[in-house]
Amino acid sequence: MRALVKRKAEPGLWMEETEAPVPGPRDVLIRVTHASICGTDLHIHQWDDWAAATVPVPMVVGHEYVGVVEAVGDEVEGVGPGERVSGEGHIVCGNCRNCRAGREHLCRATVGVGVQRPGAFADYVVIPEHNVCSVPDGIPDEIGAILDPLGNAVHTALSFDLVGEDVLITGAGPIGLMAAAVARHVGGRHVVITDINDRRLELATAMGASRAVNVTRERLDDVASELDMKEGFDVGLEMSGSAAALNDMIEAVTHGAKIGLLGVYPGPVEVQLNRAIFKALVLKGIYGREMFDTWHKMFSMLQSGLDVRPVITHHVPFDEYERGFAALANGEASKVVFDLGS
Repeated sequence: MRALVKRKAEPGLWMEETEAPVPGPRDVLIRVTHASICGTDLHIHQWDDWAAATVPVPMVVGHEYVGVVEAVGDEVEGVGPGERVSGEGHIVCGNCRNCRAGREHLCRATVGVGVQRPGAFADYVVIPEHNVCSVPDGIPDEIGAILDPLGNAVHTALSFDLVGEDVLITGAGPIGLMAAAVARHVGGRHVVITDINDRRLELATAMGASRAVNVTRERLDDVASELDMKEGFDVGLEMSGSAAALNDMIEAVTHGAKIGLLGVYPGPVEVQLNRAIFKALVLKGIYGREMFDTWHKMFSMLQSGLDVRPVITHHVPFDEYERGFAALANGEASKVVFDLGS
């Protein structure tokens, strides 16, 4: 099969012919039809410090995908060949305290598909039956390919009650944009999103944002006044991984506000914690998706009108993968979907 492999401990990815994976007794073999590039994949392609410390080489990468079940192991009972599926990319141990308590998303021994075990930038991928998520009819393949990052957005946004609330999102990357759509869908009043990339901000209004703010040209307090907000934002969703954005958010939210932290920072961060303490803020670190409640809510919202299609800006044949990575690296693309033609 074709597979996109991190073959060497250096920048780049290599398209290779490799042996197709074989499912174990409780595994499912999925024929991948569409996949999309995650920011994690971009880090692996560029081979930054995080990737070098995390990803064993060689490794088939990729973890955002949709496909069709090709075969199942002898002990698999809940899914069968021909079913259209995606997959939860966090393989958990099942034995730690959090797993046994039903908090699998907090498993301390999580293994990532396409990071620590072979992934889905390939014609076939194998995952445990436990991680398989059937994709409802009516959800197109291109959306099926981005369910993993959409789940990040859903998990972050739904960590707090957004009905009638004013929401600030810092970072108009794909997950921030999808979080704006989610916040609007579930009843947020004003949804303001910030970034420094005008191309991304242009997508924000299409995704449901009340205002898209380039912080190099506008001040958040001016935007709040324009929207007739009296006391600041009620909820903050930090998606940028920027210390400056986080501190701006701490300043812009009201007393007692809640902040979800999904953005990953490149190094140590200086945070105005005294300001957060005296404003009695709640800060919650968020990773991945709640297994599997986030998937249920995500599917339900997509079936009830949540539209995240504008976030997909590029469709690229799998064999032209470098074009997709280049479009992401230079800021031209938001989400890039590969068509594997399989």
